[in-house]
Amino acid sequence: MGFILLDWYNLCDMNHKSIPILMYHNIDPVPIGTTMRGLNVRPKLFKSQMWLLKKLGYKGLNMTELQPYLTGKKQGKVVGITFDDGYKNNLIHALPILKKFGHSATCYIVSQKIGGINEWDIEKGLPENPLMSEDEIKKWMNGGMEIGAHTQNHIHLSNCDIEVAKTEIQQSQSDLEKRFNCPIDHFCYPYGDYNDEIVNMVAKAGYKTATTVRKGRANNKENLLELPRVAIRNRAIFPIFFIKLFM
Repeated sequence: MGFILLDWYNLCDMNHKSIPILMYHNIDPVPIGTTMRGLNVRPKLFKSQMWLLKKLGYKGLNMTELQPYLTGKKQGKVVGITFDDGYKNNLIHALPILKKFGHSATCYIVSQKIGGINEWDIEKGLPENPLMSEDEIKKWMNGGMEIGAHTQNHIHLSNCDIEVAKTEIQQSQSDLEKRFNCPIDHFCYPYGDYNDEIVNMVAKAGYKTATTVRKGRANNKENLLELPRVAIRNRAIFPIFFIKLFM
């Protein structure tokens, strides 16, 4: 099957104007029966996915590196790689694999939950999952990776008071910039929850890109503050991953 797909790929290479931005959460095994286990990708599977990208001549980029490709200023065989929430398992399992294959990625951090757990998931029946501490986020960045903002408290932005939403968007940026002494130019909407008013707030805060959970591949006609992504789940074995990327 693998050789057949690779041969097919060589005949119909991806349109370089269409760029997948991969969306991951956990790179970690999860017991069968756990709620929302699709958000976990096994490290071995993630490694095979990153290997495939390299094998096909694609380079995984963080959002800063990807931006000129999204605007059409650059062209090439690139894929965006993003992680939502800032789980410790991203550092433990994903970072070494990303470095091994020469890829980079952006991890969206919930600024007031650094070193905590995924409190927003507990009521859904998900187990506690540790988030990276300040020192661990620095290790992530020192490993050649990037961070972005994911609000202060991982809230539904369109369901809260306007001033609360504005604070969550602006202060998450400020929190991270002060704590890590770097520009925070990229945002991710928790739950993919946004509307035109929220997008305007993100624009006024000065973010250069913002990612959603809307399915699709990005092109240079996309609003950079409403970028679609390709969700990678725990069953994205070789053929499925391939199809998600190129079909």
